[in-house]
Amino acid sequence: MFGIGMTELMVIFVIGLVVLGPKRLPELARTLGKSLAEFRRASNDLRREFMNATEEADLSTPLIAQHTPPPAPPAPATPPAASAPTTAPADPPRDG
Repeated sequence: MFGIGMTELMVIFVIGLVVLGPKRLPELARTLGKSLAEFRRASNDLRREFMNATEEADLSTPLIAQHTPPPAPPAPATPPAASAPTTAPADPPRDG
């Protein structure tokens, strides 16, 4: 319990008994116990709410969306073959 051994717990009890007296010590211990129980209950409720919210977020949206590549563009239509000249172009006249 919080790293406190039996000897340390007895010393704390005796000091509390001397300081508070035998009438107030049980009342204080009862109040402290109720406060700790309330705190544990509240922290468990909060933890449960966070876990539920996390689970709902995990279920509703995937962490990594599956990537689908965009569709390939359609292949361009090939134009009809142009008629190629059958003769080579003439050389320009030379001066000289």
